[in-house]
Amino acid sequence: MKKDIGIWLDTHQAKIVSLSNGEHTIKTIKSHIDTKKRTPEESKKYGRFDGHYTTYEKNWANKKIQQTSEFLKILLNEIEDCDNVVLFGPSVMKTLFEKEIKNNLNLIGKLSGVFDADSMTENQLVDWVKDFYKK
Repeated sequence: MKKDIGIWLDTHQAKIVSLSNGEHTIKTIKSHIDTKKRTPEESKKYGRFDGHYTTYEKNWANKKIQQTSEFLKILLNEIEDCDNVVLFGPSVMKTLFEKEIKNNLNLIGKLSGVFDADSMTENQLVDWVKDFYKK
């Protein structure tokens, strides 16, 4: 049984289209990546400690890196049992996921391509993936 997967992803979510035996399924995974700069408990753009001022930018950056890493690990688990995977979408997230796949020796041969694509409806996603694997 051959299983081909197409993943449309951006910073907010991934839509996984699985093709198997002429049937397709769609699964949406939310990223939970916090893209806003400030959290509600922060009242200022900086903190003061004994006459020294510090910003929260480093904390925000580290939090975003950790959330992105967790999102990509979830996606890696989704593609472990597939034969081929293609990545497409509007953001840089697809190239980050491509790097994660290339760092995983079990998955590197499964990557069929990475393409730019705009936002799509679910029917357009399915058609795009089916057309890609017909070639």
